[in-house]
Amino acid sequence: MYERILVPVDGSETSHLGLTEAIQLAKSLNARIRIIHIVNKLPSITPAELSADVAQALLDQLRSSGECILHDSVSAVRAAEVGVDSRLIEAMGTEAGECILEEAASSAADLIVCGTHGRRGVRRVLMGSDAEYVLRRSPVPVLMVRGPGASEHP
Repeated sequence: MYERILVPVDGSETSHLGLTEAIQLAKSLNARIRIIHIVNKLPSITPAELSADVAQALLDQLRSSGECILHDSVSAVRAAEVGVDSRLIEAMGTEAGECILEEAASSAADLIVCGTHGRRGVRRVLMGSDAEYVLRRSPVPVLMVRGPGASEHP
């Protein structure tokens, strides 16, 4: 059924719940997991604060944080005795949902498992929804795992 499961992680409780669900599925299906972390945006700071050195330091910190998130995630999958690999994706200015779908295609993923915050209405419009982007455009099945405080109604 599913042999290659793609799981985007960002270090949040919600993405951890998605990873946990993916591990359970992979164990029962004898599938492999590919974990990705996307570095695509610098924190919001004013242009006056953003010298080349500051921008590089921020980018280095985002990479380092991403590598830690991937390491912890890979360790959890290995502890469950599931095959795993990981990738840090740098795509500054690109939406995370786009990166997830590109990775799903290039890795021949059969399933994408995403944590979702379940934002609705104005909060979703203002904050965006990478999970919704993936769900609407994915050519492969997508399993959404709701995080704490997610809306109970679709």
